[in-house]
Parts: sequence; structure tokens; C-alpha cells
Amino acid sequence: MSAPTAPRLDRLLSSPWSDVGLAVVAAIAQTAPLLFRHSDSGLPWHLWGYVATVGASLPLVARRHRPVSVLLVCAVFSGLYDLADPVAPQPLWYGVLIALHGVAATAPPRVRIPIFVVMCAVGLLTVGSPDTATRGIVLYIAAYALGRATAGSRAQAAVLAERALRLERERRTHEERAAERERARIARDMHDVLAHSISLMIVQAEAGPVALHTEPGRAAAAFGAIARTGRDALDQLRRMLAVLHDTDGTRAPQPTIHDLPALARQVAGAGLDVRLTTEGDPRPIPADCGLAAYRIAQEALTNVVKHAGAAHAEIRLRWHDDGLEIHVLDDGHGVPGLDLPSGGNGLIGVRERAAACGGTATAGPRRDRHPGFEVRALLPLPAPERAVPA
Repeated sequence: MSAPTAPRLDRLLSSPWSDVGLAVVAAIAQTAPLLFRHSDSGLPWHLWGYVATVGASLPLVARRHRPVSVLLVCAVFSGLYDLADPVAPQPLWYGVLIALHGVAATAPPRVRIPIFVVMCAVGLLTVGSPDTATRGIVLYIAAYALGRATAGSRAQAAVLAERALRLERERRTHEERAAERERARIARDMHDVLAHSISLMIVQAEAGPVALHTEPGRAAAAFGAIARTGRDALDQLRRMLAVLHDTDGTRAPQPTIHDLPALARQVAGAGLDVRLTTEGDPRPIPADCGLAAYRIAQEALTNVVKHAGAAHAEIRLRWHDDGLEIHVLDDGHGVPGLDLPSGGNGLIGVRERAAACGGTATAGPRRDRHPGFEVRALLPLPAPERAVPA
């Protein structure tokens, strides 16, 4: 049975229309001897035979809501079938067996066990033929066992559904906590970036007045540097407002995109062959984007070393007029079906660092169809300044 078919079958069996179908089928099966057989005397079958067969079947429509009552009604009509004469010789078992299955599947032990025992005892005492009584008891036991199996299956399905729901909640909680920790780390990194920008502005501001009278060109350059640094710091401050702050941890100089060659050499020391390639014209980028580029490559390479089982990896930097693309590829076995929102802490960190710079990040199988995994990030950058002809 295919995966899509099983849920449809479960929905069909749990639908009230399935009980209607069972009642109709049981009524037809039990009424058929009255419709297609003739009595030995040639007389028509007594009307009571039709009433009893229908009465022992149609109550099955309500077997989910009133299983015990339905069983009693079906058993009464089945036991009184031979009250009139002539009727077709047959045991009315179908409705009783289906109703007994419903009681075994839904009723508590204090109800279903006494009912089952009483039905077996009444069957032994009222049926004249030992063979018929034996067949009846075997059928009762089979219906009761199938009902208990159905109840066990439902209970197991409910437990599995609850466990899956709990695991999903735990996974979401884990992702949220991991994202919070990553945002806290980003906040610490941003603190250092802003401190660097403000310190540079202070140095340039102090140097500007000194050179104003003696070296006007140098003073103009200092004020221009202050303006650029201030705009950069303001952009970074706006991005940082959405990041949670964390005062724990130590402060240390943060790496930049220029430290990627050293990162490649460091990872190569762990046994992974790492190559760094650059396409386009590199240019200065904001400090927070440079830090993010380094951290994204670092997180991706860490995942390669830990999980990919790769022998080679590559860091590709593609410079565009409006942004920087970062691709980290490997030739390992990859992680099928993995995406950033449901990955581990490292991939969550890639997503959060790219988002902190206004960019995006994705992860998945390599686009060039080679074996392995690829982490892709796009960091937006301001357009390069063009020289203005004099």
C-alpha cells in the first residue's frame, strides 16, 4: 500500500459512512436467503424473518456511539429470528459479530469482558447443534480479538502522533534557542564593529582641525572619511536593533574577509583540501559584511569537516556591483533534504549572519549536479563609487 493510499483508507474507515456501508452489507447478506431461496412447503417466508434480519443489521449505523446498545439489539433480533415460521434456515451472525468487534475495540474492560463471557455462554446454551455452537464461539473469539487488535493499533497510533508532536515542539524550541544564541553572538560581533567605526571617526575628527589650515586636502579627506564611516556605522546600528544583546563572553578582534586564506589553510590542516577562488573585482565592504562573510565560510567548512565526509572543498567569492556571493562546496555525501530553517546550529548561524547584513542564505545539493553539498549566501553591498571626470 502506497503512502498516500494509507491515510485515505484510514479516513474512510473512520468515517460514519463506513458504518452505514457495514450495516447495508450485513442486511443484504442476511436477507439474501429470504429473497433467493424458497421454503420446502412452498409458502412465502414469514414477514418476521425480514424484520429480524434488518433489525440485526441496521443498528450497526450507531455502533461507534452506542456499541453496547447496538450489540444487545443485534443479539436480541438474531436470537428471536426463529420465533416465527417459516423462515430461511440460517444463523444471523454478521450483525452480532460486527457489533461485538465494536464493543471489544471501544468499551472498557469492566464492560466488554462480562458481555463477551455472557454471549459465549448464551451461544452454548441456546444453539442445539454442537458444530454450530463451536463455530459460533470461534467466530465470537475472532471478532473480539480483532476488536482488541484495532484498539491496540489506535492506541499505538495516538502515542506515535503525540510523540511526533512533542518532538516537533522540541525541535522548534531547539531551533529558537539556537537562533537566540547566534543572534547574541552577532550582537557581540556588532559591538566590536561599531566600536571600531566610532574609534576611527574620533581619530579622523581630531586630525581634521589640525590639518585644516596647513593641509586642506588632508582635512577634506578626513572629513570625507568621517562621513563614510558614520554612514556605515549608522547602517550597522540599524541592523543591530533587531538583534538580541548578550553581555556575556569576552571581546576579541574579529576576523574579516581578508582572513579567508588563513581560514582555508587552517582547515586544510585538519585533513580537508580547501581552495579559495575569487571572481570579479574585490572592493572594500562594510566591516559587518566582511565579518559575516568570514563566519559564513567558517560555519560551512566546519559542517563539511564534521558531517560531509569530503576530501575537497572550495570557497568561491563572486563580486557583483550590488553584492557579494559566497559559495562553499564540497564533494562529500551531503545531507539529503536539508534546508537552513531545519538544519543544525551551524546552518542556523549561516542564515542569521546573512540576514543580519540584509542578505539571504540557502543550503542543499550542489547546483552543478556533482556529488556533495553547497552553502550559498548573498550579501548586498553598496554600488562601487565611480570616478567623476574633472
